[in-house]
Amino acid sequence: MALAIDLTGRLTLVTGGTSQLGRVMVRTLADCGADLAIHYHQNKSGAQKLCAEVEERGRRALAVQADVGELKSVMGMRDAIQEALGDPDIVVTNAVSQITWHTVLEEDPKNYEGQFRTCVLQNVHLAKAFIPAMIRRRVGRFIGINTECTMQLKPTQSAYASAKRGMDGVLRVLAREVGEHQITVNQVAPGWTISDRDREQGTQRNEGYEATVPLKRRGTDQEIANVVAFLASGLASFISGAYLPVCGGNVMPTV
Repeated sequence: MALAIDLTGRLTLVTGGTSQLGRVMVRTLADCGADLAIHYHQNKSGAQKLCAEVEERGRRALAVQADVGELKSVMGMRDAIQEALGDPDIVVTNAVSQITWHTVLEEDPKNYEGQFRTCVLQNVHLAKAFIPAMIRRRVGRFIGINTECTMQLKPTQSAYASAKRGMDGVLRVLAREVGEHQITVNQVAPGWTISDRDREQGTQRNEGYEATVPLKRRGTDQEIANVVAFLASGLASFISGAYLPVCGGNVMPTV
């Protein structure tokens, strides 16, 4: 008997919903039946366009702005979502600020602070805003988008990887703290993923990177979104505290 991912009636918040990976997550979750709150920081038109796509699929949608590094802004986003759609059953923390990577000696300290705000504090703020309602209902899914870089720790990755490692610590502790309320907390860790930008620019292939991956290819945005949908569903009801690489085996957590 085949099992389908059915998120009908589930309200999902995706932060960074207009990003390269975020937009595919939004579409995929809507295809699984979820209603969507689509967070954006600056790309209002992109969020509104995604709302139209979700509504064309027969789902409810709301574009909502916030600075995820600021608790007051996140609480305002929570209030806007509650008023328009209700309390989210699923939260996907996907937003992250983009920086150019440098060595530790050359990296601007402000970039460490910025990455900390959008990786660590985002998850703290989103948890404070949305998990209390999950606790009252005794159900919920909290999914953080991490990265294979957290395990790679290659030169020039320090600002990004250190922030994502901090995020990992927060979410593992959170999984232990809220598990008794039947709330799962998990992380998806993409590798270097093919997105629409690559398809438009013809940059899908990178032989040097592919040679390091056991599956000998880069993953796709859809493959990342599929795992997010799985963890959001009832099929993953007994998975919590996981850091799940989706990178073709390029990094492998050990025991």
